[in-house]
Amino acid sequence: MRLKWLISVVVLVTAAMAGLDLSAQQPPQGGGARAGGAGRGGGRGFNLAPLLMTTDAFPDGGIVPVKHAGRGGNVQPGFKFSGAPEGTVSYAIIFHDIDVALQNNTGDVLHWIVWNIPAAAGGIPEGSLPAGAVQGTNIAGQNAYFGPGAPAGPRYHHYVFELYALNANLDLPPTSGRDELLKAMAGKIVAKAAYVGRYRTEP
Repeated sequence: MRLKWLISVVVLVTAAMAGLDLSAQQPPQGGGARAGGAGRGGGRGFNLAPLLMTTDAFPDGGIVPVKHAGRGGNVQPGFKFSGAPEGTVSYAIIFHDIDVALQNNTGDVLHWIVWNIPAAAGGIPEGSLPAGAVQGTNIAGQNAYFGPGAPAGPRYHHYVFELYALNANLDLPPTSGRDELLKAMAGKIVAKAAYVGRYRTEP
């Protein structure tokens, strides 16, 4: 009787250990990507190309100088781009104030959009754009850079330059806005980066 009991215990322990070993080999739950491979469902995971945008105008997360603000010089900052994956043909930029909710919805203030920046340019110079680049319409209906203009107060607004590396040029007219740009970029984005500046109008 005791022998049968011991055999039962051994069987149960062996089964439990086998179950633990099997569970350790299951893919991660929640749809996350696995290191070096696809996530659940055969997806390709995140695209983590080391795309980088930098500027000497202000540090990432730092205060935007008045020179680049709407109520100051309204001069577009210059940026350098690096780390784009092979096959990048052009870049697009969306510049917006994320601390505003327009008309009780999720829309924020679009300050600037530009696309078809040639990959060969390696960035954009201060106050201008490389040949071939196209500026769309911002919140004011202008085809131009519109610098930060957050009101005076205790809170800085966060202004984000979103950089998209694309595997094609976009066939969009200058009358296009952000919605049209996002739609045109779908399926063509090979990498993305961002640069943040903070600003508030000084009294």
